[in-house]
Parts: sequence; C-alpha cells; structure tokens
Amino acid sequence: MSGVNDIRSAFLDFFHRNDHEIVASGPLVPRNDPTLMFTAAGMVPFKNVFTGLETRPYSRAATAQKCVRAGGKHNDLDNVGYTARHHTFFEMLGNFSFGDYFKERAIELAWTLVTKEFGIDPRRLLVTVFHTDDEAAGHWKKIAGLPDERILRIASDDNFWAMGDTGPCGPCSEIFFDHGEHLAGGPPGSPDEDGDRFVEIWNLVFMQYEQVTPDERVELPRPSIDTGMGLERIAAVLQGVHDNYDTDLFRALILASEEATGVRAEGGNRASHRVIADHLRAASFLIADGVLPSNEGRGYVLRRIMRRAMRHAQLLGAAEPLMWRLVPALVREMGHAYPELQRAEPLIGETLKLEETRFRKTLARGLGLLSEATETMGEGDRLDGETAFRLYDTYGFPLDLTQDALRQRGIAVDVEGFNAAMERQKAEARANWAGSGEAATEAVWFAIRDRAGSTEFLGYETEKAEGVVRALVRDGAEVDAAAAGETVAVVVNQTPFYAEAGGQMGDTGTIAGEGFRLEVTDTTRKGEGVHVHHARVVEGTVRAGDAVTLAVDHARRGKLRANHSATHLVHEALREVLGGHVAQKGSLVAPERLRFDFSHPKPIDAAELARIEALANAIVLQNGPVETRLMAVDEAIAEGAMALFGEKYGDEVRVVSMGTAIEGDKAGETYSLELCGGTHVRRTGDIGLIRLVAEGAVAAGVRRVEALTGDAARHHLDEQERRLKAIAAALKVSPADAPARVEALVEERRKAERELAEARKSLALGGAGGGAETGGAQETVAGVGFLGRTVAGVQPKDLKPLADAGKTSVGSGVVVFVGASEEGKASVVVGVTDDLTDRFSAVDLVRAAAAALGGKGGGGRPDMAQAGGPDAGRAEAAIAAVRQAMAEAAAPAG
Repeated sequence: MSGVNDIRSAFLDFFHRNDHEIVASGPLVPRNDPTLMFTAAGMVPFKNVFTGLETRPYSRAATAQKCVRAGGKHNDLDNVGYTARHHTFFEMLGNFSFGDYFKERAIELAWTLVTKEFGIDPRRLLVTVFHTDDEAAGHWKKIAGLPDERILRIASDDNFWAMGDTGPCGPCSEIFFDHGEHLAGGPPGSPDEDGDRFVEIWNLVFMQYEQVTPDERVELPRPSIDTGMGLERIAAVLQGVHDNYDTDLFRALILASEEATGVRAEGGNRASHRVIADHLRAASFLIADGVLPSNEGRGYVLRRIMRRAMRHAQLLGAAEPLMWRLVPALVREMGHAYPELQRAEPLIGETLKLEETRFRKTLARGLGLLSEATETMGEGDRLDGETAFRLYDTYGFPLDLTQDALRQRGIAVDVEGFNAAMERQKAEARANWAGSGEAATEAVWFAIRDRAGSTEFLGYETEKAEGVVRALVRDGAEVDAAAAGETVAVVVNQTPFYAEAGGQMGDTGTIAGEGFRLEVTDTTRKGEGVHVHHARVVEGTVRAGDAVTLAVDHARRGKLRANHSATHLVHEALREVLGGHVAQKGSLVAPERLRFDFSHPKPIDAAELARIEALANAIVLQNGPVETRLMAVDEAIAEGAMALFGEKYGDEVRVVSMGTAIEGDKAGETYSLELCGGTHVRRTGDIGLIRLVAEGAVAAGVRRVEALTGDAARHHLDEQERRLKAIAAALKVSPADAPARVEALVEERRKAERELAEARKSLALGGAGGGAETGGAQETVAGVGFLGRTVAGVQPKDLKPLADAGKTSVGSGVVVFVGASEEGKASVVVGVTDDLTDRFSAVDLVRAAAAALGGKGGGGRPDMAQAGGPDAGRAEAAIAAVRQAMAEAAAPAG
C-alpha cells in the first residue's frame, strides 16, 4: 500500500467509508476565485461553500486536489530540485466538514488513518496546536494518548489560518513525523525547525471564527473542518525515505529522464533530473487544464516552468528536445487517477516539443551572453540587473532561469536592478497578472440561486415557454421592479434562452407579461446555474413574481444552431487532416459566422484547407440526425467523446454525435462525438453548407479558422461568382477561361514593365532628346569622369540599376541620377567606380545632393548611396551640389 497511487486510493477509500463524498479534483485554473492564479490548496474549490455563498448536497467531502505553486503569492519555483520537499505541482489530500463534525471527530479520523490505516509508528509522531487551543490539545491527549511534551503549543500565525483580512478563520493543528536523529533539524517552534528531521505531514484547520473587522472576531454558527496532507510527503514517510524525490512516482520519472539522456542522477546532475521530473508534472497538468505557454498571465508562468526544465535538459547534454519524450512515462504513472492526462497526451507532447524546439534556438545565444557577462566573476559576486533584464527581454530568459544558471557558480543576481529595468522598459512580456478567474460571480447571484434554485433550461426542445420572475437585478443589487426605459437583469424559474457558454453566444428575444414587454439583448450564466436575461423594458413595469412568456429570436437561434454544429464538424475534420494533437482552444459561435481556435504548430496550406472543408461538407450532405445523450462523464469519455480541456463538467454530461465517418480508421463509426451543452441542428443537412473563409495564427502553437454556413455561405459564394463573371466580362472570355487569361495578362504586364525599364535605362544613359531625361553628355569634374542626369518615370528602386549601368558606361568616374515622382518629390542615387572610392565616398556625395533637394541624410556604401528630398524642382541643383562636393574633396588640404 506504499505506492503513491495506492496511498491516494487508500486515503479516499477511508473517508468514503466514513461517510464523505469523494469529490473529483478541481482544475488548476480556479473558477470561483478571480484573485488566484492557480489552485494552490485543497480548499480552493470549496471556498464559496465555506463562506456561505454556495451550498452542496453533502456536508462532508474528501479530495485528492491538483495544486500548483509557481506564481503569484505561492511561488516555490526557485527551490524546486534543490530541496527534499519543494514542488511546483503537488497533490493535496484533504477531508472537509461543512458545519458537520468538528475538532474531536477530525482529530479522531486523522489519528486513525495515520496510525491504523497507514500503520505509522505513533512514537514517531508529534502534533502542534495554537497556543490558546486547549480544546484541541485535550482531544489529542484523549484520542491519541500523546503526552504534553509531544503536543506543542505554537503562538505564531503558522498555527492560525485565515482566508483573508476578513472572513472565516481558525486555529490549526499539525501532525509532524520524526525522520530520525540522523537528519539535522529540530521540532516545530525550535530555532532549527527548518531542518529535514521533523516534517509536517498533515494540517488540520479548525474553521470556527469569522473575522468581521480587523478588531472584531465572532464565533461561526457552523464551525467547519479543512485539512491538507501532501501526498508526496506522506508517500516519503510510508516508503521509508525522507526525500520526496526518492518515492516511487518520482523514481519512475527520473529513471525515464536518465534513460532518455543517458546521464545518471548523481552528483551535480541530480538536481537537473529532479527539476525535469517535477516540471514535467506541472507543465503537463497545466496544459491538460487548458493553459498554453505565452508571455503573460498563467501562460507565462507555464513557459517559465517549461524553460527551466528545458535549461536543465541542456545541462544534461540532451541534444534534441527531451520533455515531450517523457510524457508517456508520466501518463503511465498518473493517467489512471487523472484521465485528463490521457485525453490531452497528444496536445501535451506537441506543446512541449514545439516550445523546447523554439527555446533551444535562443538558449545558446543567451547562455553565450551570460557567460561573457560573468567570465570575470567568481563566487560571491553579483550579476547586474540590466544584463539580467536584457537576457529576459531579448532572449526570453526568465529571471529565475538566469539565477538557476549561476547558482552552481555561487553568483547572485541584482534583483532590484532587474525590477528597475523592467519598470523602465514596461515590456509587453512583463509578468503582471491582474487575476482572471473563470467564473467570478458576485454574492447576489449565489443568494438568488440558494433562494430560488437554478434556472431550468428548456431550450433544447422549445424556443418559447412560460415562467415566473424570481429576481430582478440592477447595478449589482436586487430591485422589486423595473419600468419602461430601464435596463435590468431578469432571473426566471425556467427559460428557453441559452446562456452564453462553450463559445456559443447567448440568446436574444422577448419577455412579456400582463401590461409589460422586455427586449432581451443577451443571456449569461451566473452563480453556477442561474440564467440571467439582460433586458431593456420597452413597455410597462415588470415586478418580481410576475408570470411571463419568454420567446427566443427564432431566426437568430437557427443560425446559432447551424454554426455550432458546423464547429463540431470542422473540429473533427481538422483532427482528421492535421492529426490527433488538434484540440479546441477557444471558439465563437455567432449568428453570422463561426470561429474556431485550436492547437497546431504551423500554418495550414491551401490543399489541407480544401480537404478540411470537403470532409466537413461530406457529413453535411449525409443529412444524418444529430443525436444527443445524457451520460456519466467517465462513460462518455470512455466511448470516445471529446472534452474541452479545462472545461468543468458535472457527473452527468450531454453528448452530441453527428455523421458517419467515410474513410480512415473510423470508417462506418460516428464521425463527431463531443461533450457539449450548446444548441444544435436536428439533422446535419440543416447546416446547408460550410465555407472556410480565413485561417491564421492566434498565438504560439494556436491557429484559427473562420467559416460561414447556410445563407451566409451561399451569399459569400454568390458574391465570389458575381466578381468572377465581372472579371470575365471585362476580359471578354468565359468565367472558366478567366484565370488563365488573368495569368497571361500578368505575365504580359511583367514583360512590358521589364521592357519599359530597359528602355528608360537606355534613354537615361543616351542623354537628352526623349523629353523624359535632361542633362549633358559625360564631362570631367575634379579630374575624373562625371555623368549627371535627371530622369522621369523611373521608380526609386530602379535608380541603383541605372547607376550601375552608368558606372559601366563612364568606365572610371562618378554618376548621379535624380528621379522625380508625380508628387514632386525626388530620389537621388550616386555611384562611384571602385577605383575611386578612396578619393570620393558615394555616401558623402549623396548627402550633399539630398541637402540641395531640401532633404537630409542618405546612406549606402562608398561605391553606391541613395537619398531623397521633397523638392524635385531642384534636381539640377542637386547635381551641381555633387560637382561642388567632388571639387572640394579633390582640393589639396590647407
């Protein structure tokens, strides 16, 4: 039972036997707290339950919660790989009581699990309590039989937990394990408590107070329990090691890293293998929960984690991208407990490989700069902040990567200087994260949901229904009524209006009752299940409690249905043509168009786009039924249904299937099978037609396609045909022959332009006479040949070839050509033959010409330079200025 997977199962089984609801891990991106970057503790998914904003159908729960601490307030990144217990990703085992049992039962359960189920020797355990918590100390003495000297009273904040400056709070009680005298360190509360000997394995939080103000604390009416046991720490104890990285899970990942690199995890390489193993877990789970590397927010933290691991792969001598090759080992170890890893495995591998390939291109240059900047430094020195920032800004090196690279040499980094440079630059890649929790709902919506219940959605089967107004909200507060001309959010007990979700826009339409009517402009979801109709009162006054009739805009809903179903078909076609790594990264289902973002590392060529469109339309033409089923989420995924990574699904999900695959491994099977709560057409033929109209990049590794369906697609094709016919008519050919005729005309034009350029060049070199050029024949200036001409109808880009021809014509000397544009501006080029560049510089001469034209500057090489000016009427003066500059350059000094 000492394997990590066995320990996790044993923990959950124990609490299941003790009447706890086993709740699946929440995602790493919190949906209920906009202040958090990542889920960093087991209680995060239950925060609104503890604060009273949300109720659940159970009062006891147990979880194995995925957590990441690598950004924001909770950041352990710098220590990972160099200590026994720091991780970026970890699992927090926890049991929770929401107003049910309290201290005595929590302590009893903890002691029973640790000593009887896990079989830990009680003599190696000691506990801490908050120094004034006599009640907890008494329970430990009674239940565990611990003497006073092994119940340590701690007065610091380490043993008193608070959610914030205000809100629920309470004392803690921690269980510590003694790894033995062979390790340095003292018990908690002692001067050397940070050693490795005594390790906290479980923290019990007794949530019994509410901090009303900084000076007022009151008893909670329903005290609760929140516990946290790090799975990695308890696994080390049960496996007889003091180092988390020596447990079975990490040994397997480190072994995979050793085999992939051919380097043993010994000596100086030990930390690198540990960093790779830890960061592989964090990066993979973040990608599986919908985070992609980027230069801001969560994506930036992910990129830092990935690049730190990739830097250590380079230290181990890995010549090719390494991280993606280790993903199968991780999935073998953790995929059973976390199926999202299995579902996302292709995307994880593709993302890691792409990021490491890109990073390696800049790593060598960045390390070269770092080596150059520190070549004279030794242990105890400090790298200046400006250089560290230049590494970050130019080469994508996060500060912690630079610190890590210098750590073994004992060189520090001027962090204050780095931060000052960052502030001055105000670079776009600046790691400022303002918080963007996915569903930061206000308290008013939870109150409405708890009082009136969730909104029942009827819109799958009908677009019109009756209901009763449960609440009206304006400016964040409930109101009793809303009159004509006012905007208001309306909550009804049941509705046919679809609330915006999964990329599909919310419905619009009308809400009407006796003596009043409202126009609904949008529908959203709040408080996990409350449909909110955003409306304007156009007639009368609506009041809470009124009976209403709700009618969805039928035409708009029809277009939304078609575009949403088309999105599914396009998604599957993308996977079929581009590969299984394609996964949805965002979408927009609007009435007039659809947009689909997906993971893919490179542009889609024209042939691939045509193939994708053809596959999707083949399913449209089947006109098969679009079927929906309610299934258990695990059953649906086992059946092959695609889930949107990072999306939240309940115990029961809606599975949408459409079409029959025509070819490939899936031939004869369901073509598209997805978890989806949106509205869809009845049959694929109702889509009418799918037309891809755009493809492009959204972010690194993310592409976007846009498409039209139905009438919009037909109108698009009609417009394209109209334009083709107009072109054909102008060319006096049939539409079928128009492309060939256009190609011929383009080639004819290119030929004519080449001939015209040659004619102008000949005319310019031949002197006056054509009316297009002015200037005399070749002359002598400062003892060398000189040719100066003004030309018209010659593009600035063609002046240099003209000067080259002029240099050939003059043999040895200087040539000047001034061209005039239709707007009256001038361009000038000066050429100097190679034998004279030691006497005359084309750059100096062209600058003299530019000044005469009213311009300044100019640049090039000693033998050829170009400039411009605003006054083409001074072309002759420009040529004269070159003559004068040549004479001055040739005059003897003094």
